[in-house]
Amino acid sequence: MKEGWNEATKSGENKKLLVGLLAIFVGYFGVHKFILGYNKEGFILLGGFIIGILTYCFLIGIFIIMAVGIVSLIEGILYLTKSDEEFYQTYQVGKKAWF
Repeated sequence: MKEGWNEATKSGENKKLLVGLLAIFVGYFGVHKFILGYNKEGFILLGGFIIGILTYCFLIGIFIIMAVGIVSLIEGILYLTKSDEEFYQTYQVGKKAWF
């Protein structure tokens, strides 16, 4: 387990800071999910945002966009508060998709 972590640290594969900041600032596009390799989850966030934009005039879209933004904000905070090794093991090796 430690060997994989050491290799990731040397090669720069740990993406914690990058995906954490992307999740906080542009998470509603699902970019952080695509970078981690979670394409299905990335499309869910992106699709929710697009549906929110399309239904914005019916007021339901506001709540959809807010929900996508809140999920992304929480994920970004969780990513940034984990230790580097814990982030790597949980999201890059273990492939935990949500929270």
